[in-house]
Amino acid sequence: MKSFDEQLEHLVREALAEDVGDGDHSTLSCIPADKKGKAVLKIKQDGILAGVEVAKKIFTIVEPAMHFQQYKQDGDTMQFGEKAFEVEASIHTILICERLVLNCMQRMSGIATLTHTYVETLKGYHTRILDTRKTTPNFRLLEKEAVKIGGGMNHRFGLFDMIMLKDNHIEYAGGLEAAINKAYNYTQTIKPGLKIEVETRSMDDVKTVCNIGKGKVFRIMLDNFEPVQITEALTIINRDFETEASGGINLDNIIFYAATGVDYVSVGGLIHQAKSLDLSLKAVII
Repeated sequence: MKSFDEQLEHLVREALAEDVGDGDHSTLSCIPADKKGKAVLKIKQDGILAGVEVAKKIFTIVEPAMHFQQYKQDGDTMQFGEKAFEVEASIHTILICERLVLNCMQRMSGIATLTHTYVETLKGYHTRILDTRKTTPNFRLLEKEAVKIGGGMNHRFGLFDMIMLKDNHIEYAGGLEAAINKAYNYTQTIKPGLKIEVETRSMDDVKTVCNIGKGKVFRIMLDNFEPVQITEALTIINRDFETEASGGINLDNIIFYAATGVDYVSVGGLIHQAKSLDLSLKAVII
C-alpha cells in the first residue's frame, strides 16, 4: 500500500485536474501570471481544526516555493475570528487552490469536531470509538485522517487490510463455521498475518465464534445488540476476543453501550453525518 503522502499527492493532483481542466479562465482573464499575493484562512465557526497540513500540501504541489505561515495545528480547538494560516504565492496559485483547500478543510474539520464530541462523551470509559467504511468515494483518506485528528480510531481502511466476515459473507460461505474456517485457512496459505473479525447477530452466533474461533478470530462484532444483550455476550466471550458494538449507536445512546465495557463502538455517522464547518480564504492586499 502506498504511503499517506503518496496517496495524498495522488488525491490532490486528481482533484486539481477535475477542477482546473484546461485552465482557470476566471483568473487567466484578469490577473497577470507573474503577480504575487497573500491570503489568510479565516475561521468562521467554533470546532476542531483539521486539514491544515493538507492545505499546505495542496499549495506546495502547485507552487513549491510558496510561503506558508501556520498559526494553528491540526487538532487544535478553533474559534470564530481566528486565523489558521497565511499563504503567500502567485495569485494564480492561490485562486487555483482556494476551493480545494476549503472543500478539504471544511469537511475534515466537521468530521474532527463530531468525532471529538464522541471522544469527550466516552471519557472515563474503557470503550473507544471507531469509524467505518461508510465514506465518500475517493475521499476516504482524508475523512479517516479527520477521525484521527478528532481523537477517534480508524477501523480497517478498506477491503484489503482486514478480513471482516459480515452477514452476506457468512450466508454465501455456507454458514458461520464454514466462513471462519475458510477465512482462517486463507490467512494461513494466501495472506499470512491478516486479522479476522466476525459479525454476530445473535447470542448463538457469539457462542459459535467462542467455540470454534479461538486462535482464528481476533475480534467479535456485536451487530445491533441492545446494551443488555452486549453485557450478556461479554460474559460469554470472557475477554477471549476483542469486542465491538455496532448498529444504531449515536450520541444519545453511546453511554449505555460504553457502560457495558465493550472494547469498541463503531459509528458510521462520524463521517457520513458530520457537517462541514465554515472557513474562508480571503485575499490580503499587500
